[in-house]
Amino acid sequence: MSKKLYVGNLNYATTEDTLKNVFASYGEIVSAVVIKDRDTQQSKGFGFVELADDSAAEKAIAELSGREIDGRRVRVNVAEERQNRGPRNFNRRDFRGERGDRGSSGGDFHRGNREGGFSSFRDSSY
Repeated sequence: MSKKLYVGNLNYATTEDTLKNVFASYGEIVSAVVIKDRDTQQSKGFGFVELADDSAAEKAIAELSGREIDGRRVRVNVAEERQNRGPRNFNRRDFRGERGDRGSSGGDFHRGNREGGFSSFRDSSY
């Protein structure tokens, strides 16, 4: 069974090929990826390597954690499952509820009444 490893504190110039070359001596590489910023495509300084064999992964952790790669001492350990962090993009609707596109700004709120007209009141908490 394969095991995914987290590789942290990478030099921003480190490439996926470099990771493959470093970890290849420990066993078959299933995947190697350097995580990059979505907008700038610059490395975020960490990545993941998946090795086909668990024992090879454990050996790689023991021997590579604290070793220098491209001038930086890297941290290598078993990757943890990513936890759901909720919505990442915030917009006006996120803060104002489902009906964020209606109403006015400030303390005045307008609500439709059953007869189709509108009544207004001032929010006294301001």
